[in-house]
Amino acid sequence: MAIYLDHAATAPLRPEALEAMLPYLTERFGNPSSPHAFGRAARAALDEARERMAARLNAEPRELVFTSGGTEANNLALKGAAWAGKARGNQIVTTAVEHHSVGHTLAYLEKFGFEIVTLGVDRYGRVDPDELEARLGERTILVSVMLANNEVGTIEPVAEIVRRVRSRRGILVHVDAVAAAPHLPIDVRVLDVDLLTLSAHKFEGPKGAGVCYVRRGVHILPQQQGGSQERYRRAGTEDVAAVVGMAVAYDLACAERETVGPRLRRAGERLARALAAEPGIERTGHPTDRLPGLVSVVVPGIDGAELVMALDLAGIAVSTGSACTTGSTEPSHVLTAMGYPADEARGALRISLGRTTTEAEIERAALEIRAAIARFRSAEAAPAGSAGREPVRLGRDEADARRLDPVREAP
Repeated sequence: MAIYLDHAATAPLRPEALEAMLPYLTERFGNPSSPHAFGRAARAALDEARERMAARLNAEPRELVFTSGGTEANNLALKGAAWAGKARGNQIVTTAVEHHSVGHTLAYLEKFGFEIVTLGVDRYGRVDPDELEARLGERTILVSVMLANNEVGTIEPVAEIVRRVRSRRGILVHVDAVAAAPHLPIDVRVLDVDLLTLSAHKFEGPKGAGVCYVRRGVHILPQQQGGSQERYRRAGTEDVAAVVGMAVAYDLACAERETVGPRLRRAGERLARALAAEPGIERTGHPTDRLPGLVSVVVPGIDGAELVMALDLAGIAVSTGSACTTGSTEPSHVLTAMGYPADEARGALRISLGRTTTEAEIERAALEIRAAIARFRSAEAAPAGSAGREPVRLGRDEADARRLDPVREAP
């Protein structure tokens, strides 16, 4: 049976979320902007979901804008704030390890006269608050820093960054919390941010739903025009079913975080130790300030995409990094920003565990990953054109699995 270990790309939809969604996909199909009973029922569900999400984020319901996902939420936050603030300045400060929905959006804004200051990171993927503060100027209108990295799991020093930014008047702070949302408590008042973005499918909600938090009093320009939905900030009929499912999933994720988080951290560390037994493998990301259950490594001399394909044939679903870069021939921009040469960065492997991941799945994955790496290395070491050379076997190899017994530890 296949094992899914790519929860950082997307998580399976929770049964509770699906159950809550079903009525709004069937008999309660009304448009929440319609005045009749069908519309009022949909509006009530939308309002309840907004209140539920707001309570978990410690926000006001009116501060939440529902979107189609994290990418749209990031576009709305960045473009909306940039265009609204251009009269005051044109400089935006960010980091080299942001998700492409942030990085590419800022590159787009650069074409329209905005100055984008991109800060480097250390070997662990963390930005230096001192360097960030030094780059703030009179024309700076926005700082965008992710809460946690989606590829290597490093948690950024957001609290310290916000403290430095608040010493300068008029600069907004945007935090991409998409990768962090399943694992870290998010309180917009404690974080003291102006804009924050989430995506439902990362915490076992449905695809196609997201949130853009806009602090009360912060003005953004809407990025799509039409009706008056979402307080005129995002035109278009809301996907009531998706929003309802998102609210249920996030509520459950928050309620279970204190029990699920430590278990994922222990499981991730067990997997990391098992993989470390294979020579040459280096774990990437911060050693302690990292998301639980995300194991990111580089395997020198092996193409990560080929390794992922081999593991897929063996029934193990993992990735090389962000799902948004699948098919790209370029090495991870996150790893290269962290100082890894391109050939090493191409050997990236990301294994991300989820709430439903079992101990047995972790043990089998460790066996399969190490066995696949050993086969690739054996094939590379064989002399070219040697007689009787066997092709690399991409499927399971039970003999290797028995030989490569992973580190075991009680949960």
